[in-house]
Amino acid sequence: METRRITVISAGLGVPSSSRLLADQLAASAERQLAAAGYAVDIEVVELRDLAVDIANNFVTGYAAPRLAEVIAGVEASDGLIAVSPVFSASYSGLFKSFIDVLDPKALEGKAVLLGATAGTDRHQMVLDFAMRPLFTYLRTRIAATAVFAGPQDWGNSDDDGGSPLSVRVDRAAGEFVGLLQDSGPQQKPAALESLPFEQLLAGITGQR
Repeated sequence: METRRITVISAGLGVPSSSRLLADQLAASAERQLAAAGYAVDIEVVELRDLAVDIANNFVTGYAAPRLAEVIAGVEASDGLIAVSPVFSASYSGLFKSFIDVLDPKALEGKAVLLGATAGTDRHQMVLDFAMRPLFTYLRTRIAATAVFAGPQDWGNSDDDGGSPLSVRVDRAAGEFVGLLQDSGPQQKPAALESLPFEQLLAGITGQR
């Protein structure tokens, strides 16, 4: 049985946070649909607020503390990423962007990505298409066509049959994400580049003239 490894990133600040609640729903739906398709699923959930100090220190020192380094390695080794951020000042949070910035620029290239956002008003839902999607397009990821926004009206719904508007959006987005994961094999780390002496590189260049 093939395994698909998913890293779930939540940039929520509260305990509990609506971002974490949405991230959990997206992860649960993706896991359920992958299992139904015959895949084993390995999911790691990362709360960025627990790494806030390490992320800030990484910018100053250029060094990732052990826990942050472990999370970065997990993201790089994953087949897909579920990324959920609260909306601050009409965009993703600074903590969310800071974590993305400490990753190697090529770490997410080709990965399947499912996007989510939460806010206190529906006026912020365009953040998904005008801020988050361009960011992950720049990083050359494969983004699920449907992204999920959750506002205040989406929480506290007692509908248990999975028919609430949020549940429908979550299942649709997760299904598209699962399709992207099925289209690609398990993530393989690229081989390390060989470092050649300068003289050898120069000889190769001059030899081609």
